[in-house]
Amino acid sequence: MRSVNNHCDLYDFSIWGNEDVSSGKGAKDENFPVGSLLISRKLRPHVQAYYNFARVIDDIADSEMLSSEEKVKRLNGMQAVLCDDVPAPDRADVQAARYLRNSLLETGVSFDTATDLLIAFRQDAVKNRYETFAELLEYCRYSANPVGHYLLDLHKENADIRPAADALCTSLQILNHLQDCRADLIRLDRCYIPLDMLRAENVDVQAVKDEGTISGLRNVFDYILDYIDDLNREAEQLIRLTSNRRLRMESSVILTLACSLTEHLRKEDPLATRVKLNYKDAIKAVLYACPHILR
Repeated sequence: MRSVNNHCDLYDFSIWGNEDVSSGKGAKDENFPVGSLLISRKLRPHVQAYYNFARVIDDIADSEMLSSEEKVKRLNGMQAVLCDDVPAPDRADVQAARYLRNSLLETGVSFDTATDLLIAFRQDAVKNRYETFAELLEYCRYSANPVGHYLLDLHKENADIRPAADALCTSLQILNHLQDCRADLIRLDRCYIPLDMLRAENVDVQAVKDEGTISGLRNVFDYILDYIDDLNREAEQLIRLTSNRRLRMESSVILTLACSLTEHLRKEDPLATRVKLNYKDAIKAVLYACPHILR
């Protein structure tokens, strides 16, 4: 279990500010199902506790009201509450860490599945450009892949299937980056599109703020989507190897939605509008998952 080295400042409640920084987002705002009915009733509260914690720390990292230093302090505070149960304000955002702590202790799931997320969000607080695709993948290692590890551990799945789960989680993360690339740059001056890829197409990062995608930037998007296609194919192993029937169906739904969103992003312009899944995509995902009921 990881800890923050210096907790003395956490007893000064002023580091938390006077309010939380919730975005107001919930499961209904996500591309992919969060704690859906495919997850067993017994495990759903634990998945929700994990999601709530992730939502809170993501909101801290993306806050427009906090400085980088304040974001890091709050994220360190969330880790101290999570790992060491240190005193902190009795507030909804802080309670998310306490609830997850209790959940992880009850289920035996590794605390790393949560503290790794904090590594990524502390990075978001101080880093707003990615030089190479390798840098982006390293970010996804902490920002996305722990979610798959959490679900596998919660369902007592074999750790050998983690690489397939990593492929799916990384795919979902980069798809989200492409969806929100213009908004992220305008609102947070943050760009996850690798700079070396932009330079190779003679595209300045400021082109991501435009209301339409120029040809060079479209080439970059398509190259990234080609890589996502490879990730999605690798993630198919997750459906074959997952033992728990409910988690297998959930994984099938999410993978099908990831493939559908990849197709939308190839055909639509993420700078002109936020490319989204639709009702037909959801029906398709459910139908594709049905054969896994009998396995």
